[in-house]
Amino acid sequence: MAAASPPSAGFRPHRVVVLALDGLLPFELGIPHRIFGRPKDARGRHLYEVVTCSVRPPGPVETDADFTIHVAHGPQALATADTVIVPASYELGQVYEEGVLTDELAAALTHLRPGTRLASICTGVYVLAAAGLLDGRPATTHWADAERLQRLFPRIEVDPDVLFIDDGDVLTSAGVAAGIDLCLHIVRRDHGAAVANEVARRTVVPPHRDGGQAQYIARPVPDPQQASTTAARAWALGRLHEPIQLRDMAAQEAMSVRTFTRRFREETGVSPGQWLTQQRVERARHLLETTDRSVDQVACDAGFGTAQSMRQHLQAALGVTPTAYRRTFRTGRDRAAALGT
Repeated sequence: MAAASPPSAGFRPHRVVVLALDGLLPFELGIPHRIFGRPKDARGRHLYEVVTCSVRPPGPVETDADFTIHVAHGPQALATADTVIVPASYELGQVYEEGVLTDELAAALTHLRPGTRLASICTGVYVLAAAGLLDGRPATTHWADAERLQRLFPRIEVDPDVLFIDDGDVLTSAGVAAGIDLCLHIVRRDHGAAVANEVARRTVVPPHRDGGQAQYIARPVPDPQQASTTAARAWALGRLHEPIQLRDMAAQEAMSVRTFTRRFREETGVSPGQWLTQQRVERARHLLETTDRSVDQVACDAGFGTAQSMRQHLQAALGVTPTAYRRTFRTGRDRAAALGT
């Protein structure tokens, strides 16, 4: 797995190569550049280098808008990648219709080195699938394309109900905005929540939406005249370390528990209890990464009460124990020391 490592004496930024295909969506092409172009280490050095390449020699690539873009790198750039990202395209042709790579695409993908981390945004997943890189793996795409993906590639375990799937060295995401979630997740996986959260703040997007969150929920749009549950969520975030009862959250909006619960689910897609657990997991992750507090103290500060309770929730959400998570993402001070600052 080609995940980025903390920089050392022989510092080299992790190279992300974005494959630009004809018919690409300019918004999606810009996501990797925006997200991976931000993170820096304690010395101010960029942690990632992002380049764009085409399946042809350098030159114009058509977009789905009324302009073309000039791509400065040919397919040989794929051989230099630590991570390759394939955004969506509206002109995948036989890849989308028949599940077969074009000769041009097939030739380009021969440049991939073994062990390169691969990621797709939206229908970019069809390229990975047609290349046989998703056989026997879980994957996702935009909910409107999931049925076709499963039909064309029956060996893939398609999940149409999630924002993104991290399967180690291969990651796939749903449409458009889910590509932001995926790229932030990669930064978080490589360098921890503090770095990813700073990128999110600068990009003015939510710092974390769990990959398992539903990408499409068939529910009516709330009446604009109806009261929101925003104030209750803000109130709860300010006191995650305290016991929070559902009735107390409902009281912040002057609603009955029943009305509040229904409205909360309409607005967030999850129950108040599920949302609280998600926020507490995020608080625990942040404290484990950025402080030296004991596991017991982190559990208390995050509102889990006991280390055992926090351990169970982190294991369920992340698949690791608090101690293992802390070992993976050292504190900012430790990382700075490793960099010699």
